[in-house]
Amino acid sequence: MSTHTIQVGQEIRKLPIVNVGPVSVALLNLLGDTQLTEAAADALVAKMPKDIDTLVTPEVKAVPLAHAISVRTGIPYIVARKTEKPYMVAAHKKEVLSITTGKPQLLVIDGADLPKLKGKRLGIVDDVVSTGGTLKSLLELLEQDIGGKVVATMVVFTEGDERDDVISLGHLPLYPAEAGLS
Repeated sequence: MSTHTIQVGQEIRKLPIVNVGPVSVALLNLLGDTQLTEAAADALVAKMPKDIDTLVTPEVKAVPLAHAISVRTGIPYIVARKTEKPYMVAAHKKEVLSITTGKPQLLVIDGADLPKLKGKRLGIVDDVVSTGGTLKSLLELLEQDIGGKVVATMVVFTEGDERDDVISLGHLPLYPAEAGLS
């Protein structure tokens, strides 16, 4: 199995190279990896602006990271869900096409969370930004639809093209499709 080695703080991991359609990626999975998540939270908190009112994270792999950053900073976080839930009131929705899913999904914000978002300075937290599809849709949802102001996007890694519009801890290359596990 092909792997890509990363280091965050003192934590070193060998990420599997996985096929996601036209390319293969080094798959970062924070779910269940407490030490890596905690190291990433420490490093991102050190780099993030101090004037963020609310953190927002897309469901699901970055939720533990947003939680860890929230614990360290006292900044509340909100999860943009992938489906509308029955308990949601006047939900705000935006369609997104992510490289890792290859099919349309939704980003959904519960209307009950609007007081934490509208007119607030927001920080987006995610694990990896690659093509930017999820990020673009989340920015539109938060700024155009809800009326918040995104002041920072913080990710563990960028992938593919390096980006200067996000705060990241490093960069992951894309691999040819045949390099990854299907």
